Amino acid sequence: MANPFIGYIGTYTKGESKGIYKFTLDTEKKELSEAKVAAELDNPTYVAISKDNQNLYSVVKDGNSGGLAVFSIDEQTGDLQSINRQVTEGPSPCHVSVNKANHFVVTANYHRGTIEAYLLNEDKSANPAASVAEHTGSGPNLERQEKPHAHYSGFTPDEKYVIAVDLGIDQIITYSCDQGVLKKVSSLSVKPGSGPRHIVFHPNGKFAYVMTELSNEVIVLSYNADEGSFQELQYIPAIPEDFAENSQGSAIHISSDGKFVYAANRGHDSIAVFKVENDGGKLEFVEWTSTGGHWPRDFVLDPTERFVIATNQESSNAVLFERDPETGKLTRLPSEISVPDPVCVKFLHQG
Repeated sequence: MANPFIGYIGTYTKGESKGIYKFTLDTEKKELSEAKVAAELDNPTYVAISKDNQNLYSVVKDGNSGGLAVFSIDEQTGDLQSINRQVTEGPSPCHVSVNKANHFVVTANYHRGTIEAYLLNEDKSANPAASVAEHTGSGPNLERQEKPHAHYSGFTPDEKYVIAVDLGIDQIITYSCDQGVLKKVSSLSVKPGSGPRHIVFHPNGKFAYVMTELSNEVIVLSYNADEGSFQELQYIPAIPEDFAENSQGSAIHISSDGKFVYAANRGHDSIAVFKVENDGGKLEFVEWTSTGGHWPRDFVLDPTERFVIATNQESSNAVLFERDPETGKLTRLPSEISVPDPVCVKFLHQG
């Protein structure tokens, strides 16, 4: 593996941020480099990197419009070069994913309650959205669930389906997507008021884990790859039961060996560590680790998975942790960098 590793941080640009930032992690020195602007654009809060490391896709705000921005990545330097963007009038999306073949992108729009599918040209420029799936309904939380709020869109492990997670209607929705046309094939309603936010799949493709924003829980689901359907197996708290202050679940990730699930809590300002049991069908709580800042929107395992970087939005810092692959536990290291209003963090892929 190449060292140091190049990573990117998506941000809110309501303050000092200029857009997408680039940094490196030196795994030998156990050190993060200073974050520098890689691309100037408004509110690139979430980014996705193609498996071949040729392109970076970002959500973008463009005046009173929002949508998708496409960049090429310089193989040597990691510098970003704009290719094009596709925007429509209204709020920008909050999440973006790209398929392994790097020709199909999906976004989730929290404010519109929609999922958008974009087909890419040979030069990786994006066409206007091929289809838009609009969610309907509401939930019991009158402040946060007055209407649909799509918070995640991504692909199943075999990429047969697109999965949407909607906080506003407490649903996990499965779509087929032939030639970019989204068609609903299945949906699962989870605990009312839980506010599901993000989902990750176990490497075996038989189970998935959903982080809830409103109830600060992880939901363990079984997954039927043929039908694209889910079933609830377990709800496990991601914060202490006696924690009475405001906390909202954010990101969830899993180690590539499928042994540990990690979930971040904004307010409790922690990453909860869970051990995976029963081949993926059950989680067992291990510990909480402070993220070394306030309001952790995201975190990432580095390509070696020996390290974790947590991005704290309200304290504008990214903090480095060492990860024990045997116990799953995280230990804070004396390396952190300043990044204004960080949201999403991603590394270039290795191997």
